[in-house]
Amino acid sequence: MAITSANQLELLQTAEAVAREKMIEPELVIEAMEDSLARAAKSRYGAEMDIRVKIDRKTGNASFTRVRTVVEDDAVENYQAELTVEQARPYLDDPKVGDVIVDEVPPVELGRIAAQSAKQVILQRVREAERDRQYEEFKDRAGTIINGVVKREEYGNIIVDVGRGEAILRRNEKIGRESYRPNDRIRAYVKDVRRETRGPQIFLSRTDPQFMAELFKMEVPEIYDGIIEIKAVARDPGSRAKIAVISYDNSIDPVGACVGMRGSRVQAVVGELQGEKIDIIPWNEDQATFLVNALQPAEVSKVVFDEDGGRIEVVVPDEQLSLAIGRRGQNVRLASQLTGLDIDILTEEEESKRRQAEFNARTKLFMDALDLDEFFAQLLVAEGFTDLEEVAYVEQDELLSIEGVDESTAEELQARARDVLEARNKAALENARALGVEDSLVEFEGLTPQMIEALAKDGIKTLEDFATCADWELAGGWTTVDGQRVKDEGLLEPFDVSLEEAQTMVMTARVSLGWVDPAELEAPAEEAGTETDEEAGA
Repeated sequence: MAITSANQLELLQTAEAVAREKMIEPELVIEAMEDSLARAAKSRYGAEMDIRVKIDRKTGNASFTRVRTVVEDDAVENYQAELTVEQARPYLDDPKVGDVIVDEVPPVELGRIAAQSAKQVILQRVREAERDRQYEEFKDRAGTIINGVVKREEYGNIIVDVGRGEAILRRNEKIGRESYRPNDRIRAYVKDVRRETRGPQIFLSRTDPQFMAELFKMEVPEIYDGIIEIKAVARDPGSRAKIAVISYDNSIDPVGACVGMRGSRVQAVVGELQGEKIDIIPWNEDQATFLVNALQPAEVSKVVFDEDGGRIEVVVPDEQLSLAIGRRGQNVRLASQLTGLDIDILTEEEESKRRQAEFNARTKLFMDALDLDEFFAQLLVAEGFTDLEEVAYVEQDELLSIEGVDESTAEELQARARDVLEARNKAALENARALGVEDSLVEFEGLTPQMIEALAKDGIKTLEDFATCADWELAGGWTTVDGQRVKDEGLLEPFDVSLEEAQTMVMTARVSLGWVDPAELEAPAEEAGTETDEEAGA
């Protein structure tokens, strides 16, 4: 088939038809045709030649040209597409490097194989253009709700027609045992849109917590308008969920607005989520108050917050324990997800027993170490003293404020406590030296004999060993493994060494060993201070 003998306007008509069908620009289809014709011409005239085809956008006439570029004498690599300045003189009056020579070549005859190849090139370019168009259309829809029609099911995954593309709802993103048939209408959350070689992949979800948040935004005008904000969402898909809301208008109750008249708004969301029970909770800046709200419908007696561990202890009445925990731990798990805290739930009886055990342990400590009778030891514990260091080094006035303690008694108590501590320090240091601890570690400021003994038992016997430690190895911390927070026990954690204190000691050791330049430490500190000032100003 000669390109010149064909009806040239058919090229333009074909390009427009394909563009309309695939919803892409006709120009992209024409460019694909030009590329396919150029490939066919190269197979006729030689693959090394730079053959270009230009289709007139008005007449459909295709012109074939051969392009050669003028290059340096020693830079010619392809003699069919490049030539030197001397070789170009017959064609150009004053040839220079970079000039091009364009010659027309006869149109090619498109045989059966060439025509098939040209068709494949056009289809490939059209598919690429279609993928780009779909990706551009859907990339900004991530994080929104989309309506579609079920096309088919593949290995438990649902393929959804979303208009100008297909999306996938994986089996683990479906609520419970949801099942769909072809042509069923479906509403889902666009979790992610990715550009992949086989086209844009649109991933849907009906289990994502944000799906419920977006449903509330659709049902509650105050959320859409920004008067009410959804601060946190936690879901056990298909079973139960908790959503925390706050109102920026004192005249509007955030919980009431989300529930709606006779529960109409929340019921609309519940219906879409296959009957998932939803607890709507008022959000509060105070973490303890927020947690009490999050554990509804259970009643909370007391909350104890551990800032270092990021954990929180909740004490509930004995009869409220099962309600606070929920079926299979569901209520406390959702409350934990909502607040971002690890929650330990105790009954009042359990908490009372634990406090009594701590009281008895401290009483026994003072009785044994200070040779006190039970009544006097209990008196110290009741006044808030927890260890020997507090008794030994507290201001004497605090001891004198205890009923029945005079100056001589206070002096005797502190003298006994100091003697016990000195004896313990001496024994700990002897044990550490027996384990092979060197003077460099013993003389390091900030480490007590008991700390040195603990380090020695773990094989840390020199200042060099200590300087290689990470701060969390010394102070302990929390890490997340498979979604669960796991406690890392620190070597110096029993001595109440904080993460910041551990970091300071390790860096001081590295500086004293000459591993770190003190000036390098000061620069980042100054930069951090500057950033903090700027943030404060902002």
